[in-house]
Amino acid sequence: MSGTHIGKSMSLARVACVLALGWPCGSAFGLEIRDALSPRNSERAIRRQTRYIVLHTTEGPDKGSINKIRERGEAHYVVDSAGVVHRTVDRRRIAFHSGRSMWNNKTDMDLYAIGIEVVGYHNRDINEAQYRALRELLSQLQRLYRIPDQRVLSHSMVAYGAPNRWHRRPHRGRKRCGMQFARPSVRKKLGLNRRPGYDPDVRAGRLVEADPYLARMLYGPEPESVATASAGEAGNVIAPGRSAWDIARDKYNSADTLYIFPDGKRQRGNEIRRWRSMPSGTRVVPGETQRDNEEERLPTLGVDGNTASEIAGNAYNKPTTFYVFPNGRLRHGGEMNESDFKKMPTGTRVLIGYVASGAVTEKRSAFDISGPRWNHPSTYYLWPDGALKRGDEVKEGAIPVGARLFYRR
Repeated sequence: MSGTHIGKSMSLARVACVLALGWPCGSAFGLEIRDALSPRNSERAIRRQTRYIVLHTTEGPDKGSINKIRERGEAHYVVDSAGVVHRTVDRRRIAFHSGRSMWNNKTDMDLYAIGIEVVGYHNRDINEAQYRALRELLSQLQRLYRIPDQRVLSHSMVAYGAPNRWHRRPHRGRKRCGMQFARPSVRKKLGLNRRPGYDPDVRAGRLVEADPYLARMLYGPEPESVATASAGEAGNVIAPGRSAWDIARDKYNSADTLYIFPDGKRQRGNEIRRWRSMPSGTRVVPGETQRDNEEERLPTLGVDGNTASEIAGNAYNKPTTFYVFPNGRLRHGGEMNESDFKKMPTGTRVLIGYVASGAVTEKRSAFDISGPRWNHPSTYYLWPDGALKRGDEVKEGAIPVGARLFYRR
């Protein structure tokens, strides 16, 4: 890896040179950037707009986090625990860092935002070296793209969840990633003098609030300390009013999430079926390999719920919810009646909040259909033989004619 140093006294021309091209343009300054470009970098489309910066926390230590982010192209920059910035995706290209996201009625924030991962955890402060590096990186990017302080957001502000067994409507609170970057004292140390005062999508009724504690952390008064804030999370134990989803979020049914019951019995998330009868006192141990911006796994009938309504909430019978049966047959909720839902076979996979945008033809490529979304992890292809594949698993030239494409709204 090659190192590049840039600092506040650099001209905009020098800043643009270093951030865009990745080679030294002058003598050493305060910020060290190392090229660690993802093997996915060259296949990512150029972003048409840059209106936001989204800050993330890796929820894991340096080595494993940086390697995974680089391998999958999940952010533009990573700030490690020594304050070194790793450039993993060209800042002009799309990085897949926000997952299911919305802010001020814009969905899929990856299309509008630069993503910065900071090695650390959502409920712990970062160190002084990271503060210095992140402050300088933000300052330069904000100048280049004319991004005001209130459009520097945390992942927890923009992430939202589709209707599910726990929340019947689309909801805010899917992630707590980067939560501490909303705290006024933290933002002040990062050179950010303003923050959003409220959630525009909750206020407009597009989403409902599913995590009051998170909302207080993001928009409420400053807590006394990170430790005080962390205490509000009440530990990883299921209790009245505190479900598996409240603790593990999207990973509640993952094989990486371990449940230790009061009687000592242990089960993995993918082995549990009766979620609403989980006993109080059950301890939840999220897997160490989990990252907070991983793409959601498609829910499956018989695994994530026994009825369409359990899986998709109030969206179960909407035209934007698609059901892929085990034999590859496809139907959407708007064309099915209650009798059809009762007969739906176990193993049916469910896409919630999607648009069906037609089939690939010899003259109409995946990019022609969906633009830069064609290889996003949230995009799905239904092969002519009934196989269902994620966008980041396919190569554009290998997508067969007749494959149907679904992208998130």
